[in-house]
Amino acid sequence: MKKINAFLFLALFAASCVPPAKFTSLQSEALTCQQEKNILKTENEQLAVDNRELKARLARAESQLARAGKDTLKWKEEVGSLTRQNAQLTNDYRDLQEAQQALLKGSEGEIRRLMDELQVAQKDLQKRESDLSKLSSDVNARKSELDKVQSELNDRNARLADLEKMLQQQESVMTSLRKKVTDALLGFENQGLTVTQKNGKVFVSLDEKLLFKSGSTTVDPKGAVALKNLSKVLEQNPEINVMIEGHTDDVQVIPGSVYRDNWDLSVLRATSIVRILLEGSSINPQRLTTAGRSQYQPVDAAKTAEARQKNRRTEIILSPKLDELYKLVEGE
Repeated sequence: MKKINAFLFLALFAASCVPPAKFTSLQSEALTCQQEKNILKTENEQLAVDNRELKARLARAESQLARAGKDTLKWKEEVGSLTRQNAQLTNDYRDLQEAQQALLKGSEGEIRRLMDELQVAQKDLQKRESDLSKLSSDVNARKSELDKVQSELNDRNARLADLEKMLQQQESVMTSLRKKVTDALLGFENQGLTVTQKNGKVFVSLDEKLLFKSGSTTVDPKGAVALKNLSKVLEQNPEINVMIEGHTDDVQVIPGSVYRDNWDLSVLRATSIVRILLEGSSINPQRLTTAGRSQYQPVDAAKTAEARQKNRRTEIILSPKLDELYKLVEGE
């Protein structure tokens, strides 16, 4: 660490000779870098939000299932009560019929009274039978609905399990990839190269001093060696997408230069790196994307030579293909 600090101090002292104009655009670059960081963080948070949403839906479905179970027990009790009442009415009807037979020889008025009671009992019995049939139909409908909810709950549980498994697999893949990249670039850490893992991605950051001379888009031979080592890792991991981002400080290019501005310089540097990664390799070019960030995503917003040196860099961002994960989430 002391050696690195001493090196940075010497770089700061050497960079202090940079014209004041370079000091200005670094601050804007810091804001853009923060925005990029927020975008990467948002992607990771979105996956976490999708995961929490699936769990919330699962909880709601389980609550509905519990309520439906209670309703089913209540309806079963009502069906039992109506069945018992129906049996009682049937017995009463049978008693009335027997009484009718016994009283056929009685008075005409008594017979009419018993007939009226019999008709009332018949209507009541028919109404109870209709109610019982309707309740049985409702119970069957509720059972069908309960089965549907249970099926949806099972599907969501399976989808949630698949999502968690996929997230774990991707995290494991990126951790393994970081180790492979670190091993491949061993020896360049103290020469302006760092490898980090965050938000489900692996970031390879290369300082300008490792890749380019000031104001140049030609990769230094030492930097080309590091890129070739990285290219071999990318060949062996075809499921990884690659974003190459060029970053400058806030000092504008010299008027009359071959580059119009820092946008032009940052894009051309990213393109130079892509050519080295693809040269002599079997990497599918469709996996690679270049971007020029100019001075608008600085890692250090300070207006110092040391900050400018940090911001003149190239970042190679390695991320997993998320097509299957997005399909799983959208399937909800």
